[in-house]
Amino acid sequence: MFIHAALGVAGIALSDLVLVALVHDPEPLILALIIKDTLVVLGGGLLLRWWMRRERRSPVQADQTGPRDNVPMLRVLVSLMELSHKDTGDHGERVMCMAEGLARLAGVPGEALHDLKIGALLHDIGKLAIPEAVLRKQGTLNPQEVALIRQHPQFGRDLLEQANFPRVVLDIVYGHHERWDGSGYPLGLRGDQTPLAARVVSIVDAWDALGSDRGYRTEWPQARVLDYLRDGAGSQFDPGLVALFLANFDALKASWEQSREVDSRASLLTVCAA
Repeated sequence: MFIHAALGVAGIALSDLVLVALVHDPEPLILALIIKDTLVVLGGGLLLRWWMRRERRSPVQADQTGPRDNVPMLRVLVSLMELSHKDTGDHGERVMCMAEGLARLAGVPGEALHDLKIGALLHDIGKLAIPEAVLRKQGTLNPQEVALIRQHPQFGRDLLEQANFPRVVLDIVYGHHERWDGSGYPLGLRGDQTPLAARVVSIVDAWDALGSDRGYRTEWPQARVLDYLRDGAGSQFDPGLVALFLANFDALKASWEQSREVDSRASLLTVCAA
């Protein structure tokens, strides 16, 4: 299945190159890329459904097994993201582990916590449908490119919804760019209208993204990142969750660093913050 994933990424990249070679006017090119990537998302959803059905060995297992239990499929999705967006490194895994720790502190229980981990791991899966030329562009994005980037929560939710992922997972993928003051996207939700799991992941996502190198900027010092979160409490982020994150930051980061010593491929969903 990993070979299928690699071939899929190669196909996406090749199709981008073909469209760029054939269409030279920027506006029609963006439209063509959007149409192509929408078809990619729909096709990916159908592939996921086929894979899940093939993995189910009997009617009894089919009744008991769902996407939250299909760890091989999740590893394929993570591999796709890592192959397609090399500059993000282990972003999904770091967000998953730190978000689990913050969610525990916030009182998220049992099965909901496990689903939150999956959603945190896959929160940017929709970026697979965004052209590499846009994701890795150096400098300022134009309005059309910004609009395209902002579709990745929708692309991601559409993909995972077709594979019957749990509601918490969909909430995270769709809602991790909403803001506490209502100025986020895609829906402009305000305050606790955004599900708790998505509010947790949005904080950890920002922490990791700002503290990591990207093609368009170098990583921020840790103190600057924490100041950014503190300043964004009540506007971009849930203020209560920010306070919880900052008060326990050293312990959360220590748990993540300890988990790095364990083979992540063997224990991707089990070694995060205890």
